[in-house]
Amino acid sequence: MKNYLPEGKLINTINNKNYLKSISSLNEAKNLGIILEAKALMCDCEHNIIVDIPCAKAIIPRTEGAIGIDSGETKDIALLSRVNKPVCFKVMDIAANENGETLILLSRKAAQEECIENHINFLRNGDVIPAKITHIEQFGCFVDIGCGIASLIPIDAISVSRISHPSDRFYNGQEIYAVVKGIENGRIFLTHKELLGTWSENAELFEVGQTVGGIIRSIENYGIFIELTPNLAGLAEPKENVHIGQSASVFIKSIIPEKMKVKLIIVDVFSGSGFDKSLNYYITEGHIDKWNYSTDNCQKQIFTEF
Repeated sequence: MKNYLPEGKLINTINNKNYLKSISSLNEAKNLGIILEAKALMCDCEHNIIVDIPCAKAIIPRTEGAIGIDSGETKDIALLSRVNKPVCFKVMDIAANENGETLILLSRKAAQEECIENHINFLRNGDVIPAKITHIEQFGCFVDIGCGIASLIPIDAISVSRISHPSDRFYNGQEIYAVVKGIENGRIFLTHKELLGTWSENAELFEVGQTVGGIIRSIENYGIFIELTPNLAGLAEPKENVHIGQSASVFIKSIIPEKMKVKLIIVDVFSGSGFDKSLNYYITEGHIDKWNYSTDNCQKQIFTEF
């Protein structure tokens, strides 16, 4: 089965470059039905996408820009937002325009339809897939799960450690992994936290007596929650003049697996997190039936069944 990847993964491959270099190679791609990628240079006044193909003028007509454009289900912002980014497409026709110039007609919609038929329709709950962050909102982030097809990761599914906004964890264009959480009317819904390790796997990265860095994520009357990893937070005693989002250096006072608790002492707090948004994935492929975050002997059980 073909790999149907988020847009941008094909553009620099040797095969993709070879197919784009001449009219004859583009015609071969047309005959073989191969999905290619190139940079979207602009959207014209009619929202047709002009594509950067060196050997001739190339265009994706507006109604071929994405599934749902012609019906109005997909808004034109989905086309405008592709400018200066890679777009996938299939070559539909190579012809001459009214001036006798070679014009290559492309369809991103056709690439998406193939992706749905051969990839999306085969996804099941618990499948681990690659994705790419395309748009971030307060309630979650939208991701490309193949050929520009969008899915959503809600904010509470991003990590176990609570964040105030998805941009605390992700940035636009970031390549990640996700798990299929639900499928409804052909739409795919995702989760992410299950790939970032259990409490035990994260706690094993630390030892009592260490002083390490963290991010202040929540301030309560009884203490301050400080994120040590995206799936592990510890609790420090209340302290004045601290704010959510600040960096902290913390002394690890105790690690208690049976209660899933890490007790901390704040050594210093400072602004400007310098937070590294790279993620340490424990799972990057395959399928998950059930994920249990909790330790075996903890009364509180946090798990996901797919």
